[in-house]
Amino acid sequence: MENEFQKVMSERSDEELIKIVTVERENYNPTAIKAADSEIEKRNINTSAFEKIKRNASMVKEQKQKVDSNAVGSGIRFLNFSLDSIIWFVLAATLTFPLSANNGTQMLPGYVIMFITYIGYYGIMENRFQKTLGKFITKTKVVKLNGEKPESSAIITRTFCRLIPFDRLSFLFTKNGIHDLLSKTKVVKDTAE
Repeated sequence: MENEFQKVMSERSDEELIKIVTVERENYNPTAIKAADSEIEKRNINTSAFEKIKRNASMVKEQKQKVDSNAVGSGIRFLNFSLDSIIWFVLAATLTFPLSANNGTQMLPGYVIMFITYIGYYGIMENRFQKTLGKFITKTKVVKLNGEKPESSAIITRTFCRLIPFDRLSFLFTKNGIHDLLSKTKVVKDTAE
């Protein structure tokens, strides 16, 4: 077993080794820590770098814990989903209503309008405000895993991943949905309000 840990630790970067023996020490088996210490000694890693890396790793860990402790539960997520679905449906119905006068011959344009309003509603609202109207009501917002505002690419990923048919069911099996996992985002309480 010790040889396995030595092999694993030999594949880690200097920074990863320092994190293991400092900030993340409690997460590892004592034999793994011993292998990491041995690898640090073998590489002759300058211990003066420890403090800077430890400080940075501690800061990242604290940010992640803060975001995790501020994350909202499934009940609020379901409420957000329900409110946003109603708002989107009213918006889409309002825009597609004029097409219904043609006795259903305009189905394709209606579907296109519904798709565009769906993507636009979530994409524009979350990109601009970090929240949809449902999240405004529940005082929640979307953040990256470190608590910062997500980039547009993450919001676009998040928006399109909502179209995965079983995304809504994924909340039954994981704390966050597939659209959160793939976009590396979380929904948290908005403490700024």
